[in-house]
Amino acid sequence: MILHVPFQPMQTGRFVKRLNRFVALVDLEGERVEAHIATSGRLAELLVPDAAVLLERSQSTRRKTAYSLRVVRYGQTWVSIDAQLPNKLIKQLLQAQALPPFAQCDFVRSEPVYRGGRFDFLLTEAGQAVYVEVKSVTLVEEKLGLFPDAPTERGRRHLLHLAGLRQEGCRCAVIFIIQRHDADYFAPNGRTDPPFAQALRQAAAAGVELYAYRCQVDKKGLTLAQRVPVLI
Repeated sequence: MILHVPFQPMQTGRFVKRLNRFVALVDLEGERVEAHIATSGRLAELLVPDAAVLLERSQSTRRKTAYSLRVVRYGQTWVSIDAQLPNKLIKQLLQAQALPPFAQCDFVRSEPVYRGGRFDFLLTEAGQAVYVEVKSVTLVEEKLGLFPDAPTERGRRHLLHLAGLRQEGCRCAVIFIIQRHDADYFAPNGRTDPPFAQALRQAAAAGVELYAYRCQVDKKGLTLAQRVPVLI
């Protein structure tokens, strides 16, 4: 089973400040460097001055930033903040038919188009379409993983579309990947985004399957760990 996504060689720095939504200023061995942030989340509790971070050197000469900020240390916990990693991991598992809830499904494609938008994955099971959406979770409060950490109208629309497809007879699922090891449960973040929380409850009531998994994160990579209960 493919449970691990390795990191490229990393360098340890200290977070200074966020220059904008996608660029951070980092102290790297006494030098101030700019690093790309591969997520649109707020990460307010993670990206604080002097937080230890792991940077990956870019191999592209076209990049405006020489580094990518991949991991942040929160207390004693390493947290992966790359929103693309969960999709990469889940895609490998789905293609290998190695994720238990979908072991009988055949992989069709990534990013299937639906009503002007896209889902993450399309599978088939006994000739029927299966739609899967993956969400990256970085916020944990008192052992509870929470999504989103900022309002997401796009995420709400995904849930409503999945609920509609389920009512049409398609199998549909949302997988929440908690990119840290210190969560024992998952729940929608109703405090930050009440419409998303309500849409998730509506989707579940319509028959959309909800899954959540926590991960182990270290300097070598991200590893899928245990499934945790979803509280809605």
